[in-house]
Amino acid sequence: MSKTNLDETANKTEEEKVDKKTNLQEETAEKTEKEDLTDNKAEEEPVCEEENKEETASLADDPEKKIADLQAELEEAKKSHLYLQAEFDNYRKRTLMEKANLIKMGGESVLVNLLPIVDDFERALENIDKAVDVKAVTEGVDLIYNKFMKYLKQQGVKPIETKGKEFDTDMFDALTIIPAPTKDLKGKIIDCVQTGYTLYEKVIRHAKVIVGK
Repeated sequence: MSKTNLDETANKTEEEKVDKKTNLQEETAEKTEKEDLTDNKAEEEPVCEEENKEETASLADDPEKKIADLQAELEEAKKSHLYLQAEFDNYRKRTLMEKANLIKMGGESVLVNLLPIVDDFERALENIDKAVDVKAVTEGVDLIYNKFMKYLKQQGVKPIETKGKEFDTDMFDALTIIPAPTKDLKGKIIDCVQTGYTLYEKVIRHAKVIVGK
């Protein structure tokens, strides 16, 4: 074998050794990388498990938190209800007191306006014994009466008309029944013994009447 062939064989053998060494290094590096990935995964798994546990614990705490929130809302609603109830009680008591005062003092203005008429009657009584002219006394009493009737009308009080009216039990009380003097007075009022009154169209006193038959 020539020297040239020996050199080529030697070079070829050397190249094969280098290739094998390179392949071995690559395999070693790949194996090391796989081991590193396995180790990293093993390290990450406990972290993931811990995070999952924390999430599970958080979910387990949510119902308790929700219950606590609901209880707080319930307490707030109770306080609001008690406050409203107290306000309503105060309003009811105040309203009842105002109504009682209104009933008690409601006639105050009516009575105050009646006092001048009482004064007129007192003056008439003081002078009635001293009066010489009976006609003047009568006119004075008529004036007081008309003044009083005018005041009643202002307050919505009116006398019930009776003469010649058909007998109506809603407005009249029949004291007695007598034979009618004429046919057209049958079932009608012949005379009024006591005047009746209405207050804004409501009968406050029935008229006492005599009815013809």
